[in-house]
Amino acid sequence: MSRKKSSKYFFPLIIIAISFFVIGFGVGINGIMVPVLEQAFSLSKGMSYLILAATFSAFLLFGAPAGWVVRKIGYKKSLISALSVMSLGMFLFIPSARMNDSISGFYMFLIASFVGGIGNTLLQTAINPYVTICGPIEKAAQRMCCMGIMNQSAWYLGPIFLSLFIDVRHPVLSHADIPFGLAGGIIAVFALILTKVALPEVTAEGETGSSPEEVSDEAVIAAHRKKSVWQFPHLILGTVALFLYVGVETLPMASVIDFAKAIGLDAPARYSAFGPLGMITGYIVSIFVLQLIPQNKTILIFILIALLASLMLVMLPARIAIYCLSGLGFAHSVMWGSIWALTIKGLGKFTKSAASMLVVAIVGGAVLPVLFGFLLDALKPAGEAATPANFQTAYLIIFIPCYIYILFYALIGYKVKS
Repeated sequence: MSRKKSSKYFFPLIIIAISFFVIGFGVGINGIMVPVLEQAFSLSKGMSYLILAATFSAFLLFGAPAGWVVRKIGYKKSLISALSVMSLGMFLFIPSARMNDSISGFYMFLIASFVGGIGNTLLQTAINPYVTICGPIEKAAQRMCCMGIMNQSAWYLGPIFLSLFIDVRHPVLSHADIPFGLAGGIIAVFALILTKVALPEVTAEGETGSSPEEVSDEAVIAAHRKKSVWQFPHLILGTVALFLYVGVETLPMASVIDFAKAIGLDAPARYSAFGPLGMITGYIVSIFVLQLIPQNKTILIFILIALLASLMLVMLPARIAIYCLSGLGFAHSVMWGSIWALTIKGLGKFTKSAASMLVVAIVGGAVLPVLFGFLLDALKPAGEAATPANFQTAYLIIFIPCYIYILFYALIGYKVKS
């Protein structure tokens, strides 16, 4: 890509980076709400993790419709619509917070999270392929790493921002209306500003229905002859890989406060920084590593780091093991961008449809944490709190099989093109 063409997308990518920040902020707030709602409503572990399920289930239900919306109205209008819906979700948290005297307040929180998840679904469907297409596909993981720095910075700041208003140990939910109102207002203003900003539409090679003679990529030429997005085995395998990846990325950040409380550590909310700080460090390192090593090789190194960190998380004493969550965050940094790049490369006219499939896979961020919560309920003694050992066993059951599958995809799965 020429320097002139690269500069053309510099400002749009800044807009997309801010959008990644919005996504991280919204999900980060949800992470701290898990222990807050658990204590406020005396919920089981499994029930408390439903706050994440409410957000991420929107990806399952609205992933395909979101792809249709992007195809019909384009990236810019989809982005504005997504931010508007996310803002509405934040505002719905206000009446939820004021209903803290009954279980109906909890269900209202779930509704607000689901609405925010709908906006998040549309936003993810628009911005991830946008970043992937804006430049050489071989450098897509690098661009995703830059976006990830914004996303994880917000994931780190979200819980800290909310903890200024809510005490995690002794939560008063009515105090949450101010931070959620502020967040909703800021997102709404950002959406309004975007209506006045030029954001060019982009297309992948062969995406506009060009004839095979008009494109140069052999994979795109082969994709042009396909009739359905389901005719790409590597896309289906990649969708499963992304499903598992989002689950293992979300789980440490959603459970770390609970884990810290089980260990008996002071100020458990501050441990929510471990995963995001690890990922931010990983993103910075990855930007340079990807200059030297291809993304399909780099992901292998980081998966092995994740497997090692998982084993240490389980084998070390809990007070030391909790620091391994930063190692997992570090390892996760390159996976999202690499899986996206390996999966949608050469899909041509099916690029947006493939993006909506991959966005549906983000529901893994709901399924795995909820499964983890119910695993804790099954492992701990009846009527007692989960012990650090219970957490470590549940981590082992979730993490190891997931990373092994992602390793399979990075080694073999992405090559299955027939």
